[in-house]
Amino acid sequence: QEKSSCLSAALFGEDCEISRDQLYELLKYAALGKCHNATQPSWCRIYHQSHLAGVVVIVLHEMSQLHFYKFYLQFKHLRKVFRHRFTLTPSANFLASLYGEGANLKPQNTAQGLTSASSECIPKSSDLQCDPIIRKYGEKKRGLTSYTLTVEEQKKNDYPIKGSPKCKDYVYTECDQPRTDSSPLFGLDCEMCLTAKGNEVTHVSLVDARGQCLLNELVKPESTVVHYRTRFSGITEKMLLPVKTRLSDIQTRLKKLLPRDAVLVGHSLNADLQALEMIHPSVIDTSLLFARNEGRRFKLKFLAKAVLGKEIQCEQKLGHDPAEDARAALELAQFFIEQGPAKVAELNLEMLLTTEKLAEGSQKKAALQPQGCRVQKQLNEPPHLSKPCFLECLQVTGQKPLLLGRQDLDSSGPCQSNLSASNKQILQKALEDVPLSAFSIIQFSLGPENIASHLLAELCEKVGSKLTDMLTIYAGPFEESFCLKSVKKEFGSCGPIQSFRVVTETYQPYVCIRYEVLEAAQLAVESLNGAEVAGSCIKVQRPVTAAMLDCDVLIKELELDVENEGVIYVAGLKKSLTETDLQEEFSQLKDLETLFLPKDLQSGKHRNCCFLKFQKSQSAVDALEVINGWTMKGSKLRSRNALASGHLWRWIWQMNHSNGKQGGKILYKKMEQLSDFEQDLRKKVKKLDHHIKKLYRSLQNNTLCVVLFPGAN
Repeated sequence: QEKSSCLSAALFGEDCEISRDQLYELLKYAALGKCHNATQPSWCRIYHQSHLAGVVVIVLHEMSQLHFYKFYLQFKHLRKVFRHRFTLTPSANFLASLYGEGANLKPQNTAQGLTSASSECIPKSSDLQCDPIIRKYGEKKRGLTSYTLTVEEQKKNDYPIKGSPKCKDYVYTECDQPRTDSSPLFGLDCEMCLTAKGNEVTHVSLVDARGQCLLNELVKPESTVVHYRTRFSGITEKMLLPVKTRLSDIQTRLKKLLPRDAVLVGHSLNADLQALEMIHPSVIDTSLLFARNEGRRFKLKFLAKAVLGKEIQCEQKLGHDPAEDARAALELAQFFIEQGPAKVAELNLEMLLTTEKLAEGSQKKAALQPQGCRVQKQLNEPPHLSKPCFLECLQVTGQKPLLLGRQDLDSSGPCQSNLSASNKQILQKALEDVPLSAFSIIQFSLGPENIASHLLAELCEKVGSKLTDMLTIYAGPFEESFCLKSVKKEFGSCGPIQSFRVVTETYQPYVCIRYEVLEAAQLAVESLNGAEVAGSCIKVQRPVTAAMLDCDVLIKELELDVENEGVIYVAGLKKSLTETDLQEEFSQLKDLETLFLPKDLQSGKHRNCCFLKFQKSQSAVDALEVINGWTMKGSKLRSRNALASGHLWRWIWQMNHSNGKQGGKILYKKMEQLSDFEQDLRKKVKKLDHHIKKLYRSLQNNTLCVVLFPGAN
């Protein structure tokens, strides 16, 4: 059977932003394969690259993400065919960055044990300064006391604190001696079951600095077990039947085992100490030690494999082994202290994680290299070298790249530029020449008259205004003495609320609610219109304006968008639930592939909603039926099909949190000018969409086609 090339991208939700260097990686590998130092891009994977018939890049000059969503309904072909979408960071010299002129690359190391996807260079020293580990700890080696959590860090990460009202019944370890860099380290890990009381510890392990197990005990919970969580805990009802040990026994033993200057090490150790109902003043948390951007954390399983070269939490085993996990966390802390932050940053864990995710579905799963070999490899690697543009490499191999467009191009560049007078002529030339070229860049243009700053600013304001209206609902009428708190709670169950106010201009009170996500507003309209809330039968509707007349059509098209295929939105979550908690709660759903838990991009706080992506569309449909009405931790869930699950979510957040509507009225003359400008743009966009459709349909099977909106600046 003939193999087909395909693209797999692991980015979802808030991570759907790529840089020009990442775009360059993709295009270079697609064009050259494993020749000329080209390797799989770090953020996505091209399967069967050798079967690619060609690469076609369509550049829509003067157009940006603003244009795509302003004229979303006009892009009928583009939005239905192109499944993968990403936000692209701006570039001053877009064409040069597109084919990599001046890009710094380094020779690829072909050391045995590394796949092409993972044989990336270590970061340059300038790049290391941006690494979250370096930003947090600096580059110099330090003693262990530099990595213990401060009291403030413990409070922030929900550690039991001495003197806290919530911990008044907790047992203190009485390890009061001052810590030094030679204080003993102890690894601690617990497994929990769900009981009527909540999470209760059922298995405890403590290991010393040499990895020797000092304590490995099953514990009988005080309350009735509701769920054994055997898949994670490894605990079954049968295992606990003969157990007599209680939590108080474990607390006593731990107090005896730990010396007065002991430092406890664990991965998300706060959960273990909370379950043990114990307070310990000096801890190293490896989930925080190996710092990531925006408060994200690496899983222990990944760190053990990437840093230590150890496989833990294997699927063949029933549940996790707390002694194994405690030992892994301890060794990770020891590695960090011994090697120092700079060496840890050079491991480039973020890239390794992306590589591992991409490799999971591959037949030849990439094996992460143990730290010993990897650190030695990095010390011996050559510095970065400047490489020629990959289009020049194509010419060397006898393949002639094609560059078509009206832009002013450097005639000394690697391609012959055919300057055409119109988009229609460019299309005609492309239809003739693209089949003869292995790599083509086709440039269409709106024209310089469409990038006047005041027109773009007003267009942006108009899009922002419509977006605000789509996120806003009015509900009522209510009784004069209605309960504001219960109304806010009811509508808050549909998703995160940005603003909430009472409308007093009407005979009876109404409320105006502005949500943070489109799904929340739509869910409120669908589920609460005609419902009884706070003792009143209410109507829920969006604002009625000229711009909103096609709102229902736009919502329907967004729901049917290929990017939202197999994706659902879930609201009503408790904010205390972490991503790990939700993955565990939703693990029973069939074919669940990815969970995205949105958070405020400024504060980093999670919202009371999430997106679930399924491998199959039918599994998403089935999940909707299961989730609606489902109660999780005492909170009733609401769910619907996603509208803005991918990079659109981030863009909406940015638009929603920008300066918003400017005060005052726009002059009639300006509005008239904007209307003519908008009508002209709408016609041009429809034509461009038709050109792309025609060009796309002319391409051979197995052609990689990329469409770029570089923006006006």
